Amino acid sequence: MNGLITIAMPKGRIFNEAADLLRKAGFQLPPEFDDSRKLIIDVPEEKFQFILAKPMDVPTYVEHGVADLGIAGKDVMLEEERDVYELLDLKISACYLAVAGLPNTKMNDVAPKVASKYPNVAAAYFREQGEQVEIIKLNGSIELAPLIGLADRIVDIVSTGRTLKENGLIEYEQIAEITSRLIVNPVSYRMKDERISELVDRLSEVINAGVTIEP
Repeated sequence: MNGLITIAMPKGRIFNEAADLLRKAGFQLPPEFDDSRKLIIDVPEEKFQFILAKPMDVPTYVEHGVADLGIAGKDVMLEEERDVYELLDLKISACYLAVAGLPNTKMNDVAPKVASKYPNVAAAYFREQGEQVEIIKLNGSIELAPLIGLADRIVDIVSTGRTLKENGLIEYEQIAEITSRLIVNPVSYRMKDERISELVDRLSEVINAGVTIEP
């Protein structure tokens, strides 16, 4: 397909908000696009191909060139540190990374432990604070770690704070604001610069106009 642009993006909230943003930018995505269970979706009318991936895998696909572009949360970008360019803050799926734990508890003085699905981000943050901690990588239900005595603190994404509250945890420090970003493979950026620049310009117009993307 001549001029094809391949875009990797995760399912879920980011997918829905990104699809809405693309439509508001004038790109014709078919109605069934949102409900498809396919992992690769072709939109020949726009010369797009979408790869649906796990959030942490999106920068990997873009770095290795199987996708020209990707839509990834800044949390993933901070954790993965892939060789890609960040083109645009899409200002969707806003949340933040925070340190949390049980209320009125101090870090263990002898062997402090922090659980997170973002071990690199967590390690860098506590290193900047001058604290030596053991990082425990978990892939899900991070809130369990303080409840069962696995860790003193967790580093995780916070959106509304409801999950922390329901599990009796409180937020101690905020690490970084998170939104979804448009990223590009460096070679694709050179080889397909006209099409990519057009996409960026159209998305930028929508974002700068302050069009609200429904969550």
